[in-house]
Amino acid sequence: MSKRIGIYPGTFDPITLGHTDIIRRGAKLVDELIIGVTTNPSKNPMFSTEERFAMVEREVKALGLTNVKVVGFNALLVKFANKMGANVIIRGLRAVADFEYEYQMAGMNQQLDEEIETIFLMADVSLQPIASKLVKEIALYGGDITPFVSAEVKGEVNTRVAETGRKGDY
Repeated sequence: MSKRIGIYPGTFDPITLGHTDIIRRGAKLVDELIIGVTTNPSKNPMFSTEERFAMVEREVKALGLTNVKVVGFNALLVKFANKMGANVIIRGLRAVADFEYEYQMAGMNQQLDEEIETIFLMADVSLQPIASKLVKEIALYGGDITPFVSAEVKGEVNTRVAETGRKGDY
């Protein structure tokens, strides 16, 4: 049997407890899990690609998983998967809206390369509402993001908010 290599792609801006839950669980399904930190032209990131990469690398190291590595990429996902020798794409789902988008993406990826399978993992019930976009929004308005991210990520997000001076008024 060939080695099962999985890709878990994302912008991770910032990495949340929901992401780390999918990483921990996804690592059990494959021999090697590659966390692909990418850019997304339709998103306005709070952190640079380099900052997000370092953040993800630190969070993955804290999980203590020996079969996970972090790689940056800026390419079509199936091309990146082929370059990495991956035969599985792992995606996390929080809600029905996620499923519709991810189902469409899985279908497109299958059209581009039928050898790569997509596996959907449902987020842990306690983590389902967490989204990086909402974490940033809560922080920008002075809310507490402790339940959604690690202490280190919380510090980085709060520092960035303070640097931009964008805390909202109430």
